[in-house]
Amino acid sequence: MRAVTAAAVQVAPSSAPLSTGTITANTERAIRLIRDCHTATAAELIVLPESVTTGFTPGVPASELWQLVGPAPLDPFRSAAEELRVHLVVGTYQRGESPGVMYNTAAVISPTGAVLGTYRKTHPFGGERVDRGGWVTPGDDVLVVNTPLGAIGVIICFDGDYPELSRITAIRGAEIICRPSALLRSADLWELTNRARAYDNHVYVIGANATGVDPSGVIYFGNSMIVTPIAEVVARAASHEGWVSARLDPATAMASMTPGSSVPQSFDHLADRNLDLLRKHADTLLGEAHSPFGHGGQAEDIVD
Repeated sequence: MRAVTAAAVQVAPSSAPLSTGTITANTERAIRLIRDCHTATAAELIVLPESVTTGFTPGVPASELWQLVGPAPLDPFRSAAEELRVHLVVGTYQRGESPGVMYNTAAVISPTGAVLGTYRKTHPFGGERVDRGGWVTPGDDVLVVNTPLGAIGVIICFDGDYPELSRITAIRGAEIICRPSALLRSADLWELTNRARAYDNHVYVIGANATGVDPSGVIYFGNSMIVTPIAEVVARAASHEGWVSARLDPATAMASMTPGSSVPQSFDHLADRNLDLLRKHADTLLGEAHSPFGHGGQAEDIVD
């Protein structure tokens, strides 16, 4: 990885009922903010929120969403990336193999407009899942792409609650993990999980969270942020549309144990794993499990 200026752009989707017109309007708004962000910051990597073209809760069934998003929702962003010569990470719904199969995806787009890789959200939240009455089919793999900036991994929103996913992504070489999101639960949990996943794996985390109100009337709080490999939040947005940016420098990423400290970093969470212990308990890690405390409601009634 080389030193790079990165940015998280937060966008408010249209709150009007979902249609091809609102999808076009959302796309145009996002691209306008990308251009403004690039002009102001010269960022080489720009991350957008989850489902930026539609809003997270689209208010329509999967079969209708399949028709509305069309076959190529990324094409306008590919053109913008090529125009501005930037890397983009864009969250959008994408068609699956047949009508009704929808994936919550995030694509890494190069400055030539090429799609370097597409990640499908592996941990859809509650009512988002098609097998619980929602509209999203879960993905089944991780994504890490090598770019001139460094190795970029992707997770989406609720994925950030699962340490194993970010750990696999980091072990596969990710230096920056991008987290397009439309997170609803609380700003505390948003910050906690972003900082934990950065610190767990000593990677940069760029969390771009939605703001505004989506077609189902769901309200988002923004607070997009950029976190260093020692869990320092170096950029944090408020709750209006806009962006935050920061310079990510690998030469100083692990220079001290805590931000501003004179004590040098003396450990590496990846290199220092007890692999014998992990092998011994691999079956336990891969086994079914439930919280001993249960939960107070049905997850399928909640979106995130």
